[in-house]
Order: sequence, then structure tokens, then C-alpha cells
Amino acid sequence: MATSFSITARYIDIFQQTIKPSIITIANGKIASILPTQDQSDLPYLLAGFVDAHVHIESSMLLPSAFARLAVVHGTVGTVSDPHEIGNVMGIKGVEYMLDNAALVPFHCCFGAPSCVPATIFETAGATINAEQIKSLLEREDIYYLTEMMNYPGVLNGEEEVIKKITHAKNSNKPIDGHAPGLKGALAEQYIAAGISTDHECFTIEEALDKLKFGMKILIREGSAAKNFNALIDLMDTHSDLIMFCSDDKHADALVEGHINQLVKRALLLDKPLFKVLQAACINPVLHYNLPIGLTRIGDNADFILVDSITEFNILETFINGISVAKNKISNIPHLEMEVINQFNTVPVHLEQLKVKAVGPTLKVIEALNGELITHQLMEPAKIMNGCIESNLELDTLKMVCLNRYQNAEPAIAFIKNFGLKKGAIASTVAHDSHNIIAVGVDDDSLVQVINELIKLSGGIAVCKDGKVESLALPVAGLMSPDDGYKVAARYTELDLAAKSLGSALDAPFMTLSFMALLVIPALKLSDKGLFDGSRFCFTSLSE
Repeated sequence: MATSFSITARYIDIFQQTIKPSIITIANGKIASILPTQDQSDLPYLLAGFVDAHVHIESSMLLPSAFARLAVVHGTVGTVSDPHEIGNVMGIKGVEYMLDNAALVPFHCCFGAPSCVPATIFETAGATINAEQIKSLLEREDIYYLTEMMNYPGVLNGEEEVIKKITHAKNSNKPIDGHAPGLKGALAEQYIAAGISTDHECFTIEEALDKLKFGMKILIREGSAAKNFNALIDLMDTHSDLIMFCSDDKHADALVEGHINQLVKRALLLDKPLFKVLQAACINPVLHYNLPIGLTRIGDNADFILVDSITEFNILETFINGISVAKNKISNIPHLEMEVINQFNTVPVHLEQLKVKAVGPTLKVIEALNGELITHQLMEPAKIMNGCIESNLELDTLKMVCLNRYQNAEPAIAFIKNFGLKKGAIASTVAHDSHNIIAVGVDDDSLVQVINELIKLSGGIAVCKDGKVESLALPVAGLMSPDDGYKVAARYTELDLAAKSLGSALDAPFMTLSFMALLVIPALKLSDKGLFDGSRFCFTSLSE
């Protein structure tokens, strides 16, 4: 491959807010020169590549190298990646696994040190990453920030271990990501004053504006589960220097369809100013996190994209370090083989373990919301059969199970609304943040089948329909497949359709299910230890 070449294109200088026909010369992986030209032919547009400002690559069910293989087709040249999913399963070994795999391909997968492993003390995780380990990670050149500080009560209360982690990040001169859904006013100001620089959890523009006034940067999130673009995009008009785009969690099938490029197109269709949109999509993440991603200035790494127009924004070609990594919707990054690491140790469940004895006529029900990570708490009449509470299809209150996958334990059981299943069950070992087994279904037989299928596979997702089980194995930490990303995406699409054929109207049933154990987001969630009230941060009873 030639080490020096030139491209004639309409050069979009986002910093100067200009578009000029230019000859851009690349030498040894860097931008060597940008010279004006009088060429008036039908030229493509050249600009800095897109950056996902916050993503858990594990949620794609792909290894970093496979994620990169899919993402570059859409003009993504880098990610700000939080490896706390595999961190919660495998600890430091898991973080190092992600770093090693990402380094094998030409893609800027910029990882942080996971701040909250485990996320809370109210669930069973597979590992702990303490403040001294955080310090060691932050000393690495390939660790760029302290990842989302979900334990915002710990920040506000000055918990020693939390403050140590924040202090290590400050001493390393590396930014600290936030995670504080619904936090506003004096408490938000206190949280930000501790050194927290971003938040991707705002679901109303009022909350985002409140945090912006205290100096926090806001990430507009649009993933497979949480979708906040519509609520927050008007921030672009007034705060483009403090806004970034992110996906947070994106399944492989959605990544095949698009990435940050989709948000750019949507913003432009809403008549948001071109250069403000590109500032958020390309520039702000690189500057905020001090990433080694080029921004098409002379001397920068040659990371850029060619697009057909500034209205359609179809990606023609993607370059990273001067290498063409995707062209005409075809990825040039090969699929790589990688060893499997995991931590899985539990025995199959049986029917008797899933029975829930009735203690009253009503029960607390988790209300799942399509496109949101937050849930509501409802009080619903209990359907009681032979002294036990059963799923109620008429009210759509279905049995949900969370089972410890690290050691043998009795399953925790609750009831949930809005999954809409009319038969069968679905289950997953992608269950934020501790990644125990989580399942929802209409009958105990189906629940037992999907749960035991995942135990047999040592991780994955599964659907039980008419007594038959279909699954996708995720043997890497119970989170990721070592297979090619396009193959995983196709299989996931089949299982997603199978889940929806059971009656679910959710956009992404498996992604929604994966967040029903995420205790740090209110209001009601299910840990492997029991039903949890995220608003009061304590366990609660199933019935009252």
C-alpha cells in the first residue's frame, strides 16, 4: 500500500466553517498538506470522521474488532468506549481483553477505566475493580478517561472509594464521565463540581439545560433501547459546543443499518446548522477526551471520510491512519479469530424454584417503557392460582426472573408490564450491569427452558416458542460472540423477530430486557437478590 497519496475533494473545514475544493495529501498516515484547487468537477466532500462519544461495545454482542468492521462502513472512525460490562464479569482481565482485541484493527477504540465495578452492592457481579486498580488503568496511555460514575449518591455523600477514583482521574488529567438520570438543581451542581464532566442520561431538555448551566456537557443518546434524540436535539441550536452524539448500547443488527451518520442525517433534516451538527459528531468528543483521532488538520492522523453530498451524507469511503477501511458500503477490516474468556458457574433451574407464593391481593409491577431505560412502579391485582402468583396475560403482567450466574442461588422473581408476550419466554445473559441471567415469560415451563438453554451455552440470548428453543451463544463473558459481526447480526435479527412473534411490540425486546436489572436507573428493577426500588435505593417487597 502506498504511503503517500492525494485526494481531490470539497474539503469541509469544521473549525473554519468553510467548504473549499482542495487537494489533500496524505503521507505516512498523516495529513501532509491541504492546497486549494480550481477543479470544479463533481467532487466528493472530505471531512473528519464520526465519533460515538459513549458506547458499551459489549452491548453489540460483538468483539471490538468486529464492531469496528461494521462501524467504519457508516463513517465512524472511533468510539469512546466504556468496558464496564465485561469489567463486571471478568474484572481487569476483561478490560485488558478488550484493549488487546481492539488493537488488532485500524480503528480508534478509545477505552476508559470502569468506575463502577460492581455497579452497586445490591447485586452479584463477577468482579470488583477498586480505586488502586483504577489508578493503574488510568496510568496507561490507551486509557483515556474514567467511565460513567453511576454511583452518584456516592459522589454526593463523599464515599471514600468513590472520591479516590475521581481523584485518580483528576491527577491523571483525564476526564470523568457522568451518569445521573433525573438529577437537577443543587444536587446536580454538587455532582458536577466534584469533577463530573458529561451526562448521557438526560431524557428531558429541561434536565439537560439544568446541567448545562453548571458546565456539564450533554451527550444526545440514540441507541437500541434508550432514544433521547427527539427530546434533546434542539440543544444543538444554542449549545453545539457542549453537545456530542452517542449510542450507549447498540445491537449488531442496528449497527449494520447505521451509526452516528444516522443522527447527523436526522439533525440536518430538522434544519440544524451543518457545522454545528458536525462539531457535535466529529470534533467535540476528540477535544473533550483528548483522543488520538485526526480532525483533518495538517499534521493530524489521516482519519477522515468521503461523502457524496452535504444533504444526503452517504458515506463513500472511510480512512483511518491513511488506510481505506471501508468503501462503497463494504468493510475492508477482516474478521479476526479471538480466544474466548468467561465466568459462568450455576446449575440448571427447575419448575418449583419459579413458584411465587401469594401474600396479598395486589403486587408491585415494573412498567417497562419503549425507548427508555427508566421504569415506573405500578400496583396491579395479582393473578393467584393454587396459592401462587402467575403471569396475567389480560393485564400483561408477566413473570420475570433474575438468576445469579456466578454461583448457585435461588432465582429472584418479579412481575413486569409492557413486554406483551402472549406465549413462550425470552432470556438473556446481557443484563446490565452484573450480567446475571434475566428472563421474562408467560409460563414457568417456557422460562425454565430459556434459562437452562443459556446455562448450557454459558451465555447468550434465547427464545422459547411453542416448546422449542432458539438461541444465540455469547461465550465471551456471556456478552459477546467471537463470530463475524454480520453473521451475529443476522442471527440476532432472527431471534428478535421470534421474540416479537410471541406478541411483544417493543422495538428491541432483548435490549429492553437487558436493562431491567439496571438498579442505578429508577424506578423499579430486579436484581439477582430481589426487587429493587431505584428511587429510594433499597430493596422492596413484591406485595404490600
